[in-house]
Amino acid sequence: LKEIVSKQEEMLRFDSFTNKDAWELGKFMVERIYEKGIELAVSIRKCNGTILFQHETAGTNLLNDKWLGRKCQTVILREQSSFGAWVDANITGETVESNGLDPREYVFIGGGFPIKLKTGEMVGVLLASNLPQQKDHQFLVDILSDYLGVKDVPSVLPLFE
Repeated sequence: LKEIVSKQEEMLRFDSFTNKDAWELGKFMVERIYEKGIELAVSIRKCNGTILFQHETAGTNLLNDKWLGRKCQTVILREQSSFGAWVDANITGETVESNGLDPREYVFIGGGFPIKLKTGEMVGVLLASNLPQQKDHQFLVDILSDYLGVKDVPSVLPLFE
């Protein structure tokens, strides 16, 4: 599982990423949500926490917004997906608290994905909340794969279904 998540994060990178790119990616993501008929809260944020794009369908609420924030903090801190943090925690036994972090601000659970440039620089975070954690994560992977035109990105879902 760790290798799959690492491969996803390595494959799904941008040449550049601007605020306008966030708008385009956000619109692409929301169109897909409504096409699939799923209830989801999504957000794109800069590493300083600035929200560049956010949309929440009718079946989501303020609690989803809180989850988005906690997932974002985790991705920014660890510079990896929040699902990757969950995988690592399951391997090592670490917790949010054992890292000296406040569980009201951080969470090791899927639904946050780093927006990185091909140089490796992290410039933002892509977020989803309202599905089971592995589906939140895989939704983001699928969106980035389609948006970036990257083929053969491995999926985590076969391991959970």
